[in-house]
Amino acid sequence: MLKKETNMVAQAKFTTTQEDQFYTALVNKDFTYEGVFIAAVKTTGIFCRPSCTARKPAKQNVEYFGTTKEAILHGYRPCKVCRPLENPGQTPPFIEILTARLSADPSLKIKDYDLRKMGIDPATARRWFLKNHGITFHAYQRMYRINLAYKKLQEGGDVLSAAIDSGYNSLSAFSDSFRALFGVPPSKGKSKNVLYFNRIDTPLGPMLAGATDKGVCLLEFTDRKMLQTEIKALTKIFDATVIQSSNLHLDQLEKELSEYFDRSRKLFSVVLDTPGTVFQLKVWEELKMIPFGTTRSYKQQAIQIHHPTAMRAVARANGMNRVAIVIPCHRVIGENGHLTGYAGGIWRKKWLLDMEADTGFSL
Repeated sequence: MLKKETNMVAQAKFTTTQEDQFYTALVNKDFTYEGVFIAAVKTTGIFCRPSCTARKPAKQNVEYFGTTKEAILHGYRPCKVCRPLENPGQTPPFIEILTARLSADPSLKIKDYDLRKMGIDPATARRWFLKNHGITFHAYQRMYRINLAYKKLQEGGDVLSAAIDSGYNSLSAFSDSFRALFGVPPSKGKSKNVLYFNRIDTPLGPMLAGATDKGVCLLEFTDRKMLQTEIKALTKIFDATVIQSSNLHLDQLEKELSEYFDRSRKLFSVVLDTPGTVFQLKVWEELKMIPFGTTRSYKQQAIQIHHPTAMRAVARANGMNRVAIVIPCHRVIGENGHLTGYAGGIWRKKWLLDMEADTGFSL
């Protein structure tokens, strides 16, 4: 039996006046309070958004949290009406507009003046791209064009066509940009290894996904502390350059992740490309064998791979897993039933296990 973790996070403190305001907002389904508080109902064990349309509880039966994380770690589960965990990192509409315009016409060079004409604050766009892609919006535009050109070369296009179709007016400028990114001239672009990276929104926050032409090699939450170290290791292992773009494997991964979080998928079929030692590969394969909705201890996992005394080595190999959720290291718990060791955060591990244990799941 999985033991519930308690006292894992401090609860936000609100004054009586604030709580009165929050309850009024909850009753009025006030959308303007989204992100300000989470309302948890003591009698049902459910937590909701301020704008939830479900029947309202009595005032004395409500307590308030600053984040969904706090509510989860205090034993509450998300409301199925307002779905408070639904894509907190969802792409803002103005970002979707910008990326759609670039997709339609790669030759566009959207400057700050153009952003203001579109009603978009340049500083806001810059912060969002830095946070979610690690580069500014203007750098993203340049990266988008060069990535598009690389794809065209991979598909058999010639250098001149790839440059023109990707928005370059000068072949020399294209060659300089291509060489700066890939380390080789465009004429040798077809032989260059590439890692494709893309951002995927999930109910637990944004994740960074990476893939080679053979399969998915990375899936981590963007706030993982060792993420940059993992990316550097992969570029060295594959001797590849990173580009921000999708491919067939990442498209399939995004689709299957959406189905998993929508509770319509238990097993992943996306192809993986996960280099590691013989022992690590054995551990990761065993992780994939843990059935949906169940857990194992590190000791049980060690026994399954015929190394009954290698619990610490198994734990280290689990920690080296770069493909979260698909290779379900969140299903491994301590011998005493406690939640331990999850790079995405214990609160996410608890949420995933609770979601998978929900008897309401249906295929």
